[in-house]
Amino acid sequence: MGKLSHHDIIAFLIAIAVMLIFSRLAAEAVKRIKMPIVLGEILVGIILGPTVFGAISPEAFDSIFPFVLDAAGHHDLSIAMDMIITLSIIMLLFVAGMEVELPLVVEQGKAALSITLFSMIVPIGVGYAAVWYLPDYLGIAPETDKVVYAFFIGVVLSITALPVIARILMDMGIFKSRVGMTIIASAMFVDMLGWLIFSVLLTYIDTGHEGKGLTYIITAILIFGAFMLTIGSKLINKALPWVQTKFSWPGGVLALALGLCFLGAAFTEYIGIHSILGAFIVGIAFGDSANLRSRTREIIEHFVTNVFAPLFFVSIGLYVNFIESFNIQLVLAFIVLGYITKIGGAVIGARLGGLKGNNMWSVGMAMNTHGALEIILGTIALNAGFISQEVFVAIVIFVIMSIITAAPTLKPFIESKK
Repeated sequence: MGKLSHHDIIAFLIAIAVMLIFSRLAAEAVKRIKMPIVLGEILVGIILGPTVFGAISPEAFDSIFPFVLDAAGHHDLSIAMDMIITLSIIMLLFVAGMEVELPLVVEQGKAALSITLFSMIVPIGVGYAAVWYLPDYLGIAPETDKVVYAFFIGVVLSITALPVIARILMDMGIFKSRVGMTIIASAMFVDMLGWLIFSVLLTYIDTGHEGKGLTYIITAILIFGAFMLTIGSKLINKALPWVQTKFSWPGGVLALALGLCFLGAAFTEYIGIHSILGAFIVGIAFGDSANLRSRTREIIEHFVTNVFAPLFFVSIGLYVNFIESFNIQLVLAFIVLGYITKIGGAVIGARLGGLKGNNMWSVGMAMNTHGALEIILGTIALNAGFISQEVFVAIVIFVIMSIITAAPTLKPFIESKK
């Protein structure tokens, strides 16, 4: 234990190669039909995973991805794969942060706060009520704490997937538009609140978790964010000309960018919030620099979005078997409740925030995108015996359905504005 064996290294390299090659083929295919690349990468994960490939040829699947079905037997390999996927998410959020135009986000403050408030309160409230009045439809076990379970379901329905939304908006070319910045600002606030709520839920769900106090977490992230977006941003802006002059290009800037990205991610992970939030904040500070060359920015984006991001999106379907433990009642309950409450809440918030027509509905469709947080929370809850395998599968299917349908439901409102 503690070191990859000769066979583990081979398996790791083959798995990464298969994921990258097939995700690229799928990306090119979906581009031809004018769909976001992320959709092809997610579908490849489902095809390569136990649902399709694993069912057709279990032996071949196990030989290429031995860490999926037997994580305990391939402990070190499984950890290595988890780490590369974590790095992928962190770098993807760093790139997304680089694309944020901070003045434009600040300009959208009123709308973003309104969208955040209603896109969380409505799903949490309806999800909480559904558990109390329709418990049989949401798979609650008799011995489960009903209050905590109701709150858990509400959080699952309310969270928005910042990395997935960022990738979809980039693919559609609206990331830097006003509505794009409003969506990103709202998703950023929802993501931060989601991880704060997540840290509280962990104290009830995972008895082995030693979480830091909520006051400590909120104070620390506010100080970190304020520092990075003011003093930190100015320091980066002053350092970049020196780095670009004294160091080889683009190696020097790449090392500085990713080094700061990982430091920011490590800090937020340390204080009790997921590492992606730290990477995102550092990305905003780094990308806001007037001294960052456009060519350097482009190299960083291509490096991350074409090499690391596909690994994350493929992995979503790689670990899930949609046939085993499939419960149509649970799946439909999550999808119906999730879609209606999240879209409805976001649209209400957007309208109250001053958005109208297609912009209002664009926000609603985009905010109805779920992702890593729900799957992570579901995994911890499953391992702690808090939820059943059927509930976990329903959550994952709900998440993947929201990702797959995000671009098609958003596209008509975007195209109608062009």
